[in-house]
Amino acid sequence: MKFEADKTYATRSVCDHDCVISVTVLKRTAKTIKALVRGAEKTLRIFIDMDGNEAVRPWGSYSMAPIVTAERVAA
Repeated sequence: MKFEADKTYATRSVCDHDCVISVTVLKRTAKTIKALVRGAEKTLRIFIDMDGNEAVRPWGSYSMAPIVTAERVAA
């Protein structure tokens, strides 16, 4: 699956199930998305996860960093 502009994607924190991390895609290119994360506009690099879906790391890259994938569209 691929990220689409004007859609919101979300995931839950590994440590706290009540913490939902969401990313709203403003626009995209082939390798990046411009997204709204925690009220700020960020450019995030897209990578392909093990299931073949596009994914991003909205809070950076560290051991317990959340990964938002294109298959998890927020309701």
